[in-house]
Order: sequence, then structure tokens, then C-alpha cells
Amino acid sequence: MKYIFAIMMLAVLPLSAQASAIEKLKSYIAATHSAQANFTQTVLDQNGKRMQSASGVMQFQRPGKFRWTYQKPYEQIIVGDGAKFWLYDVDLNQVTVKKLDAALGSSPAALLAGSNEIERGFSLKEAGTREGLEWLQASPKAQDSSFSAVLMGFDEQASLVAMELNDSFGHKTVLRFSGMQRNPKIAGAQFQFSPPAGADVISN
Repeated sequence: MKYIFAIMMLAVLPLSAQASAIEKLKSYIAATHSAQANFTQTVLDQNGKRMQSASGVMQFQRPGKFRWTYQKPYEQIIVGDGAKFWLYDVDLNQVTVKKLDAALGSSPAALLAGSNEIERGFSLKEAGTREGLEWLQASPKAQDSSFSAVLMGFDEQASLVAMELNDSFGHKTVLRFSGMQRNPKIAGAQFQFSPPAGADVISN
């Protein structure tokens, strides 16, 4: 469960640099059907002190299919197969499985890997420029969301290169993407998961 914050984070937008961040997000949802990238993830506490860091590879295919493979410092695999959400902690040899809708809710995954009706679940607004990036803020409308706000940063080439997720405890999860491939062909097996023999399976 160490890095479950980021089931969700996906994608690049090689779109018009003249478009607003909100327009870029909507265009991405319509035009990006799959993606693959390397990522780094850092979790900061209320004072900006680093609590956790991780890196790995993510893949997704809309709607609702994704795979996050955490390689360092702990091995974890997170898979959404379109119906179920799977979290496999290699060190613990433990698998957590639940219905995908229940796992995602008003999460960042719903923003990027879900349906096209973005504004049904989120309030969107421009968030200015910072660190050379143009930012968009998405706030979930659901009261029970784990996140108070999700920010997405676009570079001059209109690619989504960073995300910041602020949770209800004051923690911030920062994701950076590199080596992004947009609409690659990804084998269907990447979005399937079967618990390894002997693994402890927890169903929620």
C-alpha cells in the first residue's frame, strides 16, 4: 500500500501550445487512447519534507485500463483491467482486489483514464504558471474523495509533464513523467492480472 496514491497518473498532450490548460485536458481525453512513460513519484508532508519516493513505468489504455509497475525502492504492481483494481505488493506477497469503480471514484484516474465527462466529477480552473509550466487545477465534487485538488502542469510543447495531488491530510504527491509515448500499441496482457501462487488475496 506504500504508493497507492498514484494509481492514476497518466499522459502526454502534444496539442496546440496556444490552447488553455483546460482545453488541452479535454483534447487529451478525446484524442489519447493509450500511453506509456517512465515516472518518478515523491510524497511530501505538510511542511514539504519528503516522506516517500519511488520510480517505475506506467501504461494505460482508455477507458479504465492501466498498469503501474513500481521498481524502486519497493516492487509493486497496480493494474486496472476495466472491471477490477489489483494492487500486488511483491515484498508482502499480498494482493488487494476491489471493483474498479469503487477504487477510482473521483480520483485522478477518473480524470485521465475514465470517461469524457470530466466536469461531471471535477471542477476545473486555470492555475497560472510556475516552474516554466502552465497549470490546471481539478477539484473533485464528491465529498468522499481522498484528494482535495489535483494540479497538472503542461510544458511549452503542450505536454503534461507533472502532476501534484493534494490529499485531505495536507500531504502532496508529485509525479514527473519522461519518455512519454502517446497512443502506442500495448499488449492486452499488460492489463490483466492473476494473483501469484501462494499470495494472500484481500477482497474489498
